[in-house]
Amino acid sequence: MSIPSSLTAAAPAPHPLRILTRVAWFLLGAIFIFSGLVKLNDPVGTAYKLEEYFEVFAESLPAIGGFFLWFKDLSRTLSIVLSSLEVILGVALLLRWHLKIILWALLGLLVFFGFLTFYSAAFNKVTDCGCFGDFIKLTPWTSFFKDLFLLVLWAIVFFNQRFLRHSFVQGTLGVMVMTFASAIAIGIGVRALGHLPYFDFLPYKVGADIHKLMKPAEPARYRYTMTRNGETKEFDQYPTDTTWKYQAMTSLNPKESTPAVTDFEISDVDGNSYTQELLKGNKLVLIVQNTNKTDRDRFDAINALMEGAAKSRRGITALTITSTSAPKFDSFRHDVNLAGPYYFADATVLKSIIRSNPGLMVLSNGVIKAKYHYHDIPPLYEVERLMKAPAAK
Repeated sequence: MSIPSSLTAAAPAPHPLRILTRVAWFLLGAIFIFSGLVKLNDPVGTAYKLEEYFEVFAESLPAIGGFFLWFKDLSRTLSIVLSSLEVILGVALLLRWHLKIILWALLGLLVFFGFLTFYSAAFNKVTDCGCFGDFIKLTPWTSFFKDLFLLVLWAIVFFNQRFLRHSFVQGTLGVMVMTFASAIAIGIGVRALGHLPYFDFLPYKVGADIHKLMKPAEPARYRYTMTRNGETKEFDQYPTDTTWKYQAMTSLNPKESTPAVTDFEISDVDGNSYTQELLKGNKLVLIVQNTNKTDRDRFDAINALMEGAAKSRRGITALTITSTSAPKFDSFRHDVNLAGPYYFADATVLKSIIRSNPGLMVLSNGVIKAKYHYHDIPPLYEVERLMKAPAAK
């Protein structure tokens, strides 16, 4: 018995536009989820970036500067909301849940982020958009072209929705799934906001040796362009022949020859450097970035820990580092009964060291052994366990 040719014929090849649409759909959703999760990992860092934008807008548009400064005060809430929204919309897109509405919402976010990245690139006001937090650093123009690429993906999906008609979740199930996704996204951000980032992508991570961070990975290497009698030649070493005239110099390893940190400087009230002393022995460092915004309710527990550490047999020096002015900090420390020596550093450095105000850092010979949010103040024995015993005299 013969088999009908209709059953033996090969299935028609997928429409190229269908393939393109589904690739664009997947990439757009995945990138939004990834971008949101990276920001939710460090909502305080995202809030710092939003504050930077709002300050710039307030300066550029003084007539409505108060409007932007009002938003600046809400930066931490906005950090959670915007980052969670990226994840939620990305999940909804991949599930094709209310696709048309979700695509319009995504367009709103893309236009918003596109404006920020273009402003950063065109006017060089904010040199890092923070699109992927501190995990992936992008230049302003790279960030802007990334947003243009996402707009292209959006357009492909929007104008070819006929290839994405099937929704993976509908009705009550869709509402339940999206509610769960929203709760997870918001919960990740809120938890990180009240503690420390899950993953630390900044130089001052636990285990880092600040001595090494302040030194380049390798010596600087250059290529020298020299001329002589109309001839141009390149040298890897500066020529000793004085008949060659210098024309240009190009760095061959700019990244490797630049230290990971270049602004780590600690000083006392008189401006004398304390940096090298800080990196010797066992130190319990309390970091108070800004006395106006610090949580004062935690200082009873902090003071008890600092006093106990100062008396420890581990030879721990308990000290405070702040970016607040000396008179203001002196008044503050009396208000919260904070004893011990205190020193000063740049506010940006302190924000990079720890996403907590106040926060604690444990140092042993310049190596960061632990960092603690003020919600997670450790017992003294935990700090002592991290320290090396002092050398016998």
